[in-house]
Amino acid sequence: LTGTLILSVFTAVLGFFQYGYSLGVINAPQKVSRAPWNHDSAEDPAASSHILTMYWSLSVSVFAIGGMVSSFTVGWIGDRLGRVKAMLVVNVLSIAGNLLMGLSKFGPSHILIIAGRAVTGLYCGLSSGLVPMYVSEVSPTALRGALGTLHQLAIVTGILISQVLGLDFLLGNDEMWPLLLGLSGVAALLQFFLLLLCPESPRYLYIKLGKVEEAKKSLKRLRGDCDPMKEIAEMEKEKQEAASEKKVSIKQLFTSSKYRQAVIVALMVQISQQFSGINAIFYYSTNIFERAGVGQPVYATIGVGVVNTIFTVISVFLVEKAGRRSLFLAGLMGMLVSAVAMTVGLVLLSQFAWMSYVSMVAIFLFVIFFEVGPGPIPWFIVAELFSQGPRPAAIAIAGFCNWACNFIVGMCFQYIADLCGPYVFAIFAALLLVFFLFAYFRVPETKGKSFEEIAAVFRR
Repeated sequence: LTGTLILSVFTAVLGFFQYGYSLGVINAPQKVSRAPWNHDSAEDPAASSHILTMYWSLSVSVFAIGGMVSSFTVGWIGDRLGRVKAMLVVNVLSIAGNLLMGLSKFGPSHILIIAGRAVTGLYCGLSSGLVPMYVSEVSPTALRGALGTLHQLAIVTGILISQVLGLDFLLGNDEMWPLLLGLSGVAALLQFFLLLLCPESPRYLYIKLGKVEEAKKSLKRLRGDCDPMKEIAEMEKEKQEAASEKKVSIKQLFTSSKYRQAVIVALMVQISQQFSGINAIFYYSTNIFERAGVGQPVYATIGVGVVNTIFTVISVFLVEKAGRRSLFLAGLMGMLVSAVAMTVGLVLLSQFAWMSYVSMVAIFLFVIFFEVGPGPIPWFIVAELFSQGPRPAAIAIAGFCNWACNFIVGMCFQYIADLCGPYVFAIFAALLLVFFLFAYFRVPETKGKSFEEIAAVFRR
């Protein structure tokens, strides 16, 4: 573990830190972060609460539209510019998006915030593809699993910091909310300058560009004094395998019966991650704690962020010890039980005051079980389900599916919560049961298996 490797991985995962910050910041004290809509509607008293809810839901979910649009271009931009240059260029989107939100007090606030969230979403869609690509390519084989799960840790750290800064005595007040919304631009600037010090991926230089000497130089910087020839030999083998296997298009992926089972599993793990209800917690937990009768809901939300971060660290170690499938199933079942408990707590709150504690504990358990399996696993199991040829297309459609589901939850949850009241998490409980049954019968164990062995499981 050299200094250059640590710098490179840290710099790359700053992209996921910004993703986490953007997820969590909108959940700051919502009365304050709704201030721009209230301010704009004060000039037009005819603006109903329905329009305010629509603006608010759109500002939450437009972030995911940006991610959906840009997730398809990750492979193209990563191959065209190289991993480091691509991350440098897309940072401009993050800086622009954060400037729009930071300056939203000086213009039509709601339009600037929605535009800023959309541009930041474009950045996060690209970053969420480029970062794992770069980190996996610069990491030595023995550390690839551990370093590959750091992006999930960066996400939850971003969520936690945005929640702490959202406290009313820090930035979560009427004066400072534009700064709170635009602050992840600081991480974008830091990443921009640190990327100038990072070496290009040796795998990209050797396999894509055929630049042997440059790949060796890059490896020496990343590995220190050790002889690069062993890794160069591995790359040569990978290059030959890639050349022997034709690239598969997105259309072929859906039309060929050979890939059908793997595509269904890849899409379902993404759908189960988003429709489990986790983003409803991340986006709206302050609101949920208020309904549950918690005195200081903002501090309870920060508690969720702390628990989230601790169990992400634990899952980094668990994922290599236990199997992917068993952790995924355990996580889904734990979330299902927690969602039922949350519903019971919210329904009976009017009869028993102590039910607010049941709801709180259920929310904490819900987050813990998410981080055990359904949180980190969908991000890397897709790469394990497909070999070199179909992998880029599979990652693109899995990314698009994840962002599309994220958008649907962000856009619809507030309306469904208003409609269903305390029964809203019963819907997620029903979905979690469906996902558990699907995973039990369809998702194979991928830990320690070659692509041929995984393909054989699908054929069976």
